[in-house]
Amino acid sequence: LLATDLNASSVTLDQGVNGLPISLGKLDLYIAGAGIRPLSTLPICLDVGTNTEVHLNDPLYLGLRQTRISPNEMNEFMQEFMQAMREVFPKLLVQFEIQGTGSVILAGFHNAADIASSAPQGPDPRDHKVLFYGAGSAGIGVAKQVMSYFLNLGMSEEEAKSRIWTVDSKGLIYEGRPGGLYKHKEYFARKDYSGPPIKSLLEIVNYVKPTALLGLSTQKNAFTSDIVTRMTELNPRPIIFPLSNPSSLCELEFADAVEWSKGKVLYASGSPYESVEFEGKTYEPGQGNNMYVFPGIGLGTILSSATRVTSKMIERAATSLAGSLTEEEKEAGLIYPRLARIRDVSAEIAFGVIRQAQEEDVDGAKRLRDLDDAGLMSYVRDKMWNPPQPTAPTVPSKL
Repeated sequence: LLATDLNASSVTLDQGVNGLPISLGKLDLYIAGAGIRPLSTLPICLDVGTNTEVHLNDPLYLGLRQTRISPNEMNEFMQEFMQAMREVFPKLLVQFEIQGTGSVILAGFHNAADIASSAPQGPDPRDHKVLFYGAGSAGIGVAKQVMSYFLNLGMSEEEAKSRIWTVDSKGLIYEGRPGGLYKHKEYFARKDYSGPPIKSLLEIVNYVKPTALLGLSTQKNAFTSDIVTRMTELNPRPIIFPLSNPSSLCELEFADAVEWSKGKVLYASGSPYESVEFEGKTYEPGQGNNMYVFPGIGLGTILSSATRVTSKMIERAATSLAGSLTEEEKEAGLIYPRLARIRDVSAEIAFGVIRQAQEEDVDGAKRLRDLDDAGLMSYVRDKMWNPPQPTAPTVPSKL
């Protein structure tokens, strides 16, 4: 079951009930990407109103004609909804639409950071600095996921947190900033800055000197040529991920990123872009699409009969994705595998998720513990649904 409350995020706008195709589309990706049986899927639209005036004033709008309920009402409603789902469908896997984004970005950042660190004069992996442009709830959520990269290097939570800077519409986020901060922004608020507010992104880049710049701002072309040029001056292989969707809201076009960095950029976007030619070389863009991870997470959770999806299972999915590149893809400088291999990638992620569920003792299918790695991978692939092959029509014989 895939549920969405159709709210605005860094990925979508507040579409109200018109956003139901989001759930339908993602269930299609479960089927195509991980071989989930079509008849076992169900899209759910949680219509709690919309704040989009165009929809509220549209006589043909099919949803509730009211503004969204309050956060407290939403929390109470979700508790009731989840309890009802547990009672009626005790073996149900529920995915909420925003899940998976942080995991796929973590995987891409992991590979990009490895490439950047292996470049001549590249930074030590522990010395990466990540600047997030866009500090909504989705942006902060992705930042917390990316922080896992540093935690996995053996750094403490405070050390890992110190490698991340966040920026909102008012500039650099730091403790004591005039006007105060929303609660969700406090976690990454800098404690080592006490000067006047810094609002210009270029000035912030000059101050922080980041190795990676990630955008979840929905601000079209926010990463200007001056910013990309400065990132390239600071880093032999700058990491730039403009993640806002759709492409009309993307912070940086791929062709511009390649040209302005003279081909040095390590790039991943939220929207798809075509390959580009620059100085006789073809560059392929990365796309931080959560299609890479959520089908495999779902498949692994179902096959293991996990009682819940833990944060470590999500991290294991990211690690599995990061390690799924073929030698040819590595030689091409890719940070994500090609989507044409999504079934293979999903199988590797499902394998990792099952093993993680076993390690945390949240797996219900205990029999899978007896399988060696080759046997478990074979089991995963055998359980992936494939559409029946069409048969040739029978030609009636002549009388």
